[in-house]
Amino acid sequence: MSKSLKRVIAALHCAELAVDVLEMHSDTRTAQQAALAAGCEIDQIAKSIIFRGQSSQQAVLFITAGGNQVEPVRAAAVAHEPLARADATFVRQKTGFAIGGVAPIGHETTTKVFFDPRLLQFEQIWAAAGTPRHIFSTDPQDLARISKAQVIDFTA
Repeated sequence: MSKSLKRVIAALHCAELAVDVLEMHSDTRTAQQAALAAGCEIDQIAKSIIFRGQSSQQAVLFITAGGNQVEPVRAAAVAHEPLARADATFVRQKTGFAIGGVAPIGHETTTKVFFDPRLLQFEQIWAAAGTPRHIFSTDPQDLARISKAQVIDFTA
């Protein structure tokens, strides 16, 4: 079991959530791939999008519905700093995850976290579990709580 997957499972356990992490037969790197693998709507996929805070040099996480896109101006406004795209090295360094498997929990460093209100319209959502082939399902309220996210609109 990878270190990344172990961190996600530990975070779920610490939050006392009885959640099964599933290994899928195909990649779940994109929201579309994850939705097909999970058999759900694309907006039930909780994408973890990392930006680099230009002032703080910290990771800023936007957990968004699979069909939505982070709107850069709105995202910078809610983060209270200018944002830049995070490259693969930055993402790995700050979160401990590779792009395509970034989980919304279990990060190696503290991040600011923002949560797309669209996800709250579902009873169940799916998120990456630290690898491109592992996902877990949960109640969106629980994910917002355990990720310590602020629920706010930042999408296009």
